[in-house]
Amino acid sequence: MYIEVKGLTKRIRKATVLDHIDLYLESGRIYGLRGKNGSGKTMLMRALCGLISPSEGTIDLNGEILGKDLSFPRSVGVLIENPSFLGVYTGFDNLKLLASIQRRAGDEDIRAVLETVGLDPQDKRKYRKYSLGMKQRLGIAAAIMERPALILLDEPINALDEKGITLVRGILHDLKEEGALILVACHDKEELDALSDEIFTLENGRIVDHCIVEPAEKGGDRDVE
Repeated sequence: MYIEVKGLTKRIRKATVLDHIDLYLESGRIYGLRGKNGSGKTMLMRALCGLISPSEGTIDLNGEILGKDLSFPRSVGVLIENPSFLGVYTGFDNLKLLASIQRRAGDEDIRAVLETVGLDPQDKRKYRKYSLGMKQRLGIAAAIMERPALILLDEPINALDEKGITLVRGILHDLKEEGALILVACHDKEELDALSDEIFTLENGRIVDHCIVEPAEKGGDRDVE
């Protein structure tokens, strides 16, 4: 798939939070978003998954205009800001409830994705008893369990230890190899360099820099192309 963004602008009251954004993204790559808090990273992700409407400009997903031809991307997984689930349900039951909406993931898929992110499918603890790291892992599981074509992750390594961070790197690399288009916002420069094929830097709602990450810059212990 591809996403072509032209002149994307979003105004909230008198503030311009996205200012004439132009982007072209394609499947099989991981794109990083860099920028300080308030730079527009999260707002851009919200726009790309249809949670906010542009004041100006267009978002073209495979020839369909978001907000005109379709309300949301046809195949998308999202983790924006802090994950939130029903506190009285287990992790498995929370994912099962989400999976019932589109019916693209069955019980075996849910068990498999929980194991993929390092959670126990048999764990009977309620979500409210989860640690911050466990909550983050469940949020990632929810975003990827249906193997979506588009994956948007806002600070996916928050609250994760080194083992969890390494696990997320591997998961995203595998999804990229399967052909997903992945967009990641991360405040950790080294981690964003390690994850990304290309990085866009935002400042005051504008893209002020775009760079290709060379394999030597990625570092870490994952394979690179």
